[in-house]
Amino acid sequence: MLLIKNGRVVDGTTGRDEIADVAIIGNMIVEAEKDLDVEKVKAMYDVLESDIQIIDATGLVVAPGLVDTHVHFRDPGFTYKEDIDTGAAAAARGGFTTVVCMANTKPVVDDVNVLKYIQEKGEKTPIHVLQTATVTVGMKGEELVDMEALEEAGAAGFTDDGLPILNEAILVEAMNKAKELDLPISLHEEDPLFIKQPGVNMGKVSKQLGYGGASRAAEDVMTARDVALALNTGATLCIQHISSKNSVEFVRAGKKMGGDIHAEATPHHFTLTEDAVLEYGTNARMNPPLREEEDRLAIIEGIKDGTIDMIVTDHAPHSTEEKSKPLGEAPSGIIGLETSLGLGIKSLVQPGHISLVKLMELMSANPAKLYRLIPGSIEKEAPADIVVFGENETWKVDHFASKAENSPFVGWELPGKVHYTICGGKIVYQG
Repeated sequence: MLLIKNGRVVDGTTGRDEIADVAIIGNMIVEAEKDLDVEKVKAMYDVLESDIQIIDATGLVVAPGLVDTHVHFRDPGFTYKEDIDTGAAAAARGGFTTVVCMANTKPVVDDVNVLKYIQEKGEKTPIHVLQTATVTVGMKGEELVDMEALEEAGAAGFTDDGLPILNEAILVEAMNKAKELDLPISLHEEDPLFIKQPGVNMGKVSKQLGYGGASRAAEDVMTARDVALALNTGATLCIQHISSKNSVEFVRAGKKMGGDIHAEATPHHFTLTEDAVLEYGTNARMNPPLREEEDRLAIIEGIKDGTIDMIVTDHAPHSTEEKSKPLGEAPSGIIGLETSLGLGIKSLVQPGHISLVKLMELMSANPAKLYRLIPGSIEKEAPADIVVFGENETWKVDHFASKAENSPFVGWELPGKVHYTICGGKIVYQG
């Protein structure tokens, strides 16, 4: 038995925020109430005191395990960047008990065999690793995968993340099928027509660097199109890693019109602007790019009013050698699993934009709901997937459990130090 004592239970699923004790037997929470002492637990569950492991959570937050529904574990095909084991270790260190992997591996996840390979490896990790399938064969945007077979095999959803789907007829067909299967379709919104060079916003910084850049319009035109298509088909649509103030407005309008439309925000998009490229170089290059302060603030407003439902990392590991290349040659993306909670507290909670309960809703309950999972909670008979952290306890970003180190946040002091990640009733990270 695990007995977590005197923690502040913060539950984004139920809204609970109070001091309580949590008792765990096996993979289940058996009690979550005040004043749950050892003697009471011994009598209730006929256990020996020597069989009770006590975690003193005085001054710490006890919350449902975090859920990240947008990660790249690079396995199969790019395991020099990351693999399922190291990705899961990074997730556990960041407080995540469930992740959903994107499908742009090599080969891509467009058939059941590749899906099963990842699922089998994921089952051997200490956390829950789920896998999406692509929307189109080979991510070429020309032919739909066998969505029904992939759903039956356990695909969590469908996405060609990394590439836009330009063919509207194919996308409408995919949306209709996804609705029939009751799974979300998540889209990377960047029209190449409006991109001279990817990874950096087309604006003052790109001009200063003599770099072509990617316009807001690349995201805006596709977000507007796909919100309209989701309204037409009734599909569950997720706009991935939103970066543009205009796209936030399109999602807001789609929701007001009754669409089952959702949006992700990443910590880097609500923390940094295009100016970060001047300071961090290729470690601030990502798709879609960091944009202007007005975009960052619009994303925060979208988070506050519910337009943006979830915070995800878009954890995108690359080797140091790759990221050491010139700006125009280096790959886009940064790692994020180990810094996400800290940045959420630093950029959203501490300035007073949202409460810690709301942050837990964005980082746990809502992502789970989108992918048809039962959202975690700190309640009796709930699964024992839990994170224990110090809300204002700082730590320095100076090493990673990930294979990769491509982060602009190296050297930062962040709040939200994770002390324990518990998955299935087992301590899978202790720091």
